Amino acid sequence: MNMTLQALWAETRESDPVRERLYKVLRQSIIQGLLAPGQALSEKEIADNFSVSRQPVREAFIRLSEAGLVEVRPQRGTYVVKISQRAVLEARFVREAVEVAVIRQAACKGLQAEIIAELHDLLDRQRRCIEPHDYDRFYRLDEAFHRTLSLGVQQHAAWKVIEDVRAQLDRVRYLSVPDSTPIARLIDQHADIVAAIEEKDMALAEQAMRRHLREIFISLPDLVKRFPDLFDDQETASLIEEASQ
Repeated sequence: MNMTLQALWAETRESDPVRERLYKVLRQSIIQGLLAPGQALSEKEIADNFSVSRQPVREAFIRLSEAGLVEVRPQRGTYVVKISQRAVLEARFVREAVEVAVIRQAACKGLQAEIIAELHDLLDRQRRCIEPHDYDRFYRLDEAFHRTLSLGVQQHAAWKVIEDVRAQLDRVRYLSVPDSTPIARLIDQHADIVAAIEEKDMALAEQAMRRHLREIFISLPDLVKRFPDLFDDQETASLIEEASQ
């Protein structure tokens, strides 16, 4: 098994159920491209390499299938699915609807001083990822930024929805940085969001969040051209034009 997958396993909490740890490792491995689209996944091999039984592996496969990341083919095996442009754009639609509602509430009611301080700290830490090109760390800090916004307005269910749909988006985001989407641009957009919240300007906050989440409309066509083998070849770029209108 790839040593990077073993490293991801080591990052999971030992107190969590094995099936949850396996799901997190395999999900992140697919998102990062460590497990490539079209790659077959062996239930036995994964169980052997992580020294677990096959039952939690089977349960992890079911969850990954429900998330649209793998396809379980009866009598044939389990395969990592190619990236679906339609699934990506549908996930973006849902995420924008939820996060715009979150940001409007944050701008309307304001955030506690400690939450604002935490957001600024996250911005500083994100900026420190630019020069060493530490993209993996930036992704963790990006997730923390959006989680802090949702939990900062006590919208835990909203964050759960965002977590559920972000897997499809994150597969594209890992491909897009740094060539299609420089992280400095994303950080500047984060800063605009925080500034709008501090000014309690709902319209500006909503505009900043929409601009941030629609960055994918810029990067996706380029990624489809650069990595055609990773995307579902039954879909066309016309989907992007339809979704952005």
